[in-house]
Amino acid sequence: MHDQLIDTYIACWNEADAARRAALAGKAFAQAATYTDPLMEGRGPDGIAAMIGAAQAQFPGLRFRRSGKVDAHHGVLRFAWELAAGDGPAVAAGTDIAELADDGRFARVIGFIDLAPEA
Repeated sequence: MHDQLIDTYIACWNEADAARRAALAGKAFAQAATYTDPLMEGRGPDGIAAMIGAAQAQFPGLRFRRSGKVDAHHGVLRFAWELAAGDGPAVAAGTDIAELADDGRFARVIGFIDLAPEA
């Protein structure tokens, strides 16, 4: 049921073009949305899109992909992701917890890193 929203979210993390990334962020995040993980945070679709652009610069050649299924209840989602080169093994992975806004977009995403890239 929430697959399309999460697919848009993952596409946003993978979009290199700033304008297209901002458009995807606008589809995924409510206007007052927040994103927080151990390394960064952003506010609103534009701020989150800019934050994602900065994160992409740290991981050239790598792409995010969803892993596993989505758990959902009471307007809260939990889903996992991986960061890898193509179909290769994950170099990073995590779990995101998201609260939905009344319009069905993300109101808040809190990210946890389960596997970090080696230094």
